[in-house]
Amino acid sequence: MSRSIGWGQRLQAYERLMRLDKPIGILLLLWPTLWALWVSSKGIPAPLVVWIFVLGTVLMRSAGCVINDWADRGFDGEVERTRGRPLVTGEVSSKEALLLAAGLSLTAFLIILPLDRLVILLSVPALLLAGSYPFTKRFLAIPQAYLGIAFGFGIPMGFAAHLGAVPMEAWLMLLANVFWAVAYDTEYAMVDRPDDLRIGIRTSAITFGRFDVVAVMLCYAMTLALLAWVGHLSGLGLVYDLGLGVAAGIAGYHYTLIRERDRARCFRAFLHNNWFGAAVFAGLALDYLLRNHGNL
Repeated sequence: MSRSIGWGQRLQAYERLMRLDKPIGILLLLWPTLWALWVSSKGIPAPLVVWIFVLGTVLMRSAGCVINDWADRGFDGEVERTRGRPLVTGEVSSKEALLLAAGLSLTAFLIILPLDRLVILLSVPALLLAGSYPFTKRFLAIPQAYLGIAFGFGIPMGFAAHLGAVPMEAWLMLLANVFWAVAYDTEYAMVDRPDDLRIGIRTSAITFGRFDVVAVMLCYAMTLALLAWVGHLSGLGLVYDLGLGVAAGIAGYHYTLIRERDRARCFRAFLHNNWFGAAVFAGLALDYLLRNHGNL
């Protein structure tokens, strides 16, 4: 049952429940979606489509956070980083959380109705993935891989919005996003590993054990290799490759942050993944911009 608090405090609690005060999750969800929109449109995405996907990203990430906290409400009080979340403190009730998640999901569905029918069909598995991810931590050894699919499902939807189809490039990009999600969310899980071991939650940081740093770097390498393949199939060139090179340098910097497994530095590496996604997007957007203006 929720505590009796004023409306101002309640709205702040909803904001924290949706993680609107921590936009890193929105950005990690948004960058792969933008990759897909730019590649599928050859650098000239429809403005309405971009607006719908950006808004949909915010709505679905918010809904996913609410469902995650509802599913983990029995565990979050045992973890140092999460014991202040609104469902744990009683600022928001379980019923309120479910109603909020339903409202956000419904709004996200309504805004895609003007798009291609395939986008609407793909929204069904997208919703199921987002809603079921929090429960995978009970039984999957690497739930971060499932997160990568859930976080990356805007990729096939983005291709479908522009092309009415989902070509191989979309699935390769989705697979790249899976490896990227395992990399950055393992860095995140390294922060909570002592608490997760104590309460019995499964994460990739626990599964990889002493090979966690190696696994993270291999996942970054696979991400970049798959994105390079996408670039080759899509006719992207040197500028895109330079963007991947910058992203590779960022991944190398992350190694220096996580190699000692210091919790604060691992969390810093996780947050820094925004720049990895931005570097990839900058490379492909600039490559298309120069090509479309006849400079490449």
